[in-house]
Amino acid sequence: MKTKKDVIILSRAREILKTARRIVIKVGTSTLAYAESGKLNLYRIEHLIREIADLHNAGKEIIFVSSGAIAAGMNKLGVDVKPDTIPENQALAAIGQGVLMHIYEKFFAEYGQTIGQVLLTKENAADEHARENSRNSLRAILDMGAIPVVNENDAVAVDEIKIGDNDNLSAIVAAMTEAEVLIILSDIDGLYDGNPKLDKNARLLDEVTEIDSEVERMAGGAGTKLGTGGMFTKIQAAKFATTNGVTMLIINGATVGNLRRALNGEAVGTIFPGKEIHHD
Repeated sequence: MKTKKDVIILSRAREILKTARRIVIKVGTSTLAYAESGKLNLYRIEHLIREIADLHNAGKEIIFVSSGAIAAGMNKLGVDVKPDTIPENQALAAIGQGVLMHIYEKFFAEYGQTIGQVLLTKENAADEHARENSRNSLRAILDMGAIPVVNENDAVAVDEIKIGDNDNLSAIVAAMTEAEVLIILSDIDGLYDGNPKLDKNARLLDEVTEIDSEVERMAGGAGTKLGTGGMFTKIQAAKFATTNGVTMLIINGATVGNLRRALNGEAVGTIFPGKEIHHD
């Protein structure tokens, strides 16, 4: 049962969604590609880019964090099963990154938007000088009226310098750029108290004000065969984002219009209020 304090925190968080000027939007492979074939879902990609372009037209600063490079590379080469070795995955990412950016460039241009690609590794986030350079680069792209498209630099990164997944990368980018909101587009409606694919009684949580061991247990393990992240990495991202004052939201990226509804403050998905709004 929600306490009066929880209701106030949730209300404030929904208000932040409506008034946020700088927003990080992360899209996963499961949203970008068909689960059955692994090929890119161009219908969904176009509708998502149209929404993002319209938000930009409305005066929002959007940073777009995108997965999907390896899936796009697999698609390009006709590879059906994701390889096990790092070099093969790096090669697929190098091929797929160009494919993905070409599609993004085409769709964003159709809606009058300019994009700029930014590839990051853990070094860019961990080292103070590199972090400052990355922050300045992202802000310069925003100041020029363009939309940064961010991905981990999979083509050169090894385990020692990999962030590991784009959920955590998006949280790092949100904190780095002092975004008010991070929205993660998933293949389910948000965080459930059980696995909705296995338990028909699983209940969607509309808000999580504290991330504890019980919340982490609900998040379970990895997601689809194409993606590297599951709900667990999204909870890790939420922990980092909210600690840095960023309000995070997980919504279903397959539902057209969800992004706009969320930013209108409607009760969509699961919201994780940024820590700074917990204060009275």
